[in-house]
Amino acid sequence: MSVAATMPQTILEVFDATVKAHADRPAMLRKRGDAWEPITWTGYQALVARAARALVAHGVGPGSGVVVLSANRPEWFVTNLAGMTVGARVAGIYTNNTPEQCHYIAEHAEAVVAVVDSPQALARLTPQGSRPASLRTIVLLDGEATGPGVVGWEAFLAAGDEAYEAEVAQRRSALGGESATTLIYTSGTTGTPKAVMLTQRNLAFIAEKIQELVPIGTGDSLISYLPLSHIAEQVVSHLLSIATGAAVHFTESLDKVPAYLVEVRPHFFLGVPRVWEKMQAAIEAKAAEASPLRRRIVAWARGVGLRAGDADQTGRPRPWSYGLADRLVFSKVRARLGLDRARLMAVSSAPIAKETLEFFQSLGIPVMEVYGMSECTGPATMSLPERYRLGWAGYTIPGTELRLAEDGEVVVRGPHVFEGYYKDDAATAEALDADGWLHTGDVGQIDRDGFLRITDRKKELIITAGGKNIAPQHLEGQLKQIAAVSQAVAIGDRRPYVVALLTLDPARVVAEAQKAGSDARTVDEAARSAPFRAYVEKQVELVNARLARYESIKKFALLPRELTVEAGELTPTLKLKRRVILERYREAIEGLYSA
Repeated sequence: MSVAATMPQTILEVFDATVKAHADRPAMLRKRGDAWEPITWTGYQALVARAARALVAHGVGPGSGVVVLSANRPEWFVTNLAGMTVGARVAGIYTNNTPEQCHYIAEHAEAVVAVVDSPQALARLTPQGSRPASLRTIVLLDGEATGPGVVGWEAFLAAGDEAYEAEVAQRRSALGGESATTLIYTSGTTGTPKAVMLTQRNLAFIAEKIQELVPIGTGDSLISYLPLSHIAEQVVSHLLSIATGAAVHFTESLDKVPAYLVEVRPHFFLGVPRVWEKMQAAIEAKAAEASPLRRRIVAWARGVGLRAGDADQTGRPRPWSYGLADRLVFSKVRARLGLDRARLMAVSSAPIAKETLEFFQSLGIPVMEVYGMSECTGPATMSLPERYRLGWAGYTIPGTELRLAEDGEVVVRGPHVFEGYYKDDAATAEALDADGWLHTGDVGQIDRDGFLRITDRKKELIITAGGKNIAPQHLEGQLKQIAAVSQAVAIGDRRPYVVALLTLDPARVVAEAQKAGSDARTVDEAARSAPFRAYVEKQVELVNARLARYESIKKFALLPRELTVEAGELTPTLKLKRRVILERYREAIEGLYSA
């Protein structure tokens, strides 16, 4: 019998097998006061069954839409699996989306039921009281459920009595591998978000592969904190948990992640580049306060850590001094971060500077790069501790194909590739060719060992007036290594030279201002301080020394605040919205070219 024939065709089959194997073990935990309140796998399954009946009771038919506008919590997982069970398409909405975006997604998805976590989320979903014509019921998880069609979670579940059991069973039996089950709305660095349609086979395939690849199992802990509207978090906490039986601890807000990491001590932790960059900045700030002796010990240990990392990547033994460096420095750093039990630490969603990877490598914290996108159900390539190369995004997921097109574009094919974009045949035809290859829009390199490195986005490539091709992410990664700099935007398309917009790190601005001989105490004061600017300029010159002449940053502007999701300058996954930024700071940019 072939592997394909034995592989589960739906994620619900995987879920049932895990429930049977782990019945009374914790599946999900949420914080209640000072304690983590568990829900067992059998309790989880019972909630999914009740919610599936309730969706039918509230008019959700096969192919209907269900949307979730909520922070990470058990009801998110339950609604997702319940929607799949009754043949609906479930879509997450980012909690920091604008009211217009929330309304658009609910309308585009033809949502019949929406689950929201707060009165504020309810207001964003129904701006000025308007709601999509298809929307019959809004389930409010917290707060008083008032208004037409608004019910609380328990009232919603109560509507799904046993009379709907036969209908739910019939719908589930009709599901197959090709059943479209999940809509992932791209966060959209430009234009209207597209809805990626994923099938049951897509999800089941990735669940099977991550179970094979990732060193996570029963009794292990995961932490869910990135937006569940994004495919990365759905894979890392939802699908990985379903596949392995690991317990998921929910973090309702980003600001609680550092504390919850120390409490949960997860066995797998994935962060987007911005999370790792902020962690690096916090470690460096703490290290600056250490005694001279401690700083010397840390510097020695970091040298050992880098040599050990090189040895791991080439199959050589680690330096004999690694154990001592680990005891004196690395183990303490990992424990302070809550990563002392982590068998795998990863980064995904956007490019990360090699210098940041080297920083963590030097502290005995190798961070594995994962490359992928919503259109291939998350990972296309990944690195693992036993096989990785710093600065490269790993190797192809087994059972899939990856190659470079003639123009260097990365193309992917396999059971993880999506069905298409919902209601957008033109965009689907642009992304998927006749042979089933997904055109990613990323430009890359593949070495002789099969490792992939992403060098740029096709549409974001800077082509200077002199015809030089420049990857902005590379420059931005270098600039963000400057201690005072928080974010960087490289600009130069069809221009005579490259310039940059830089934001400053509020947590480090005072310490860096003192080094610069400036009395600035805020980001805005530092941005206007001549001594501080001169200090940053020297750091930029050091970056330029590592770049080709045509790549070097000729001029820069210091912005008075950080770029934010709320201001529309970053996507919910913290990627730059370049078009918005270029328009918003047009005057500052033109000033850099006209001076």
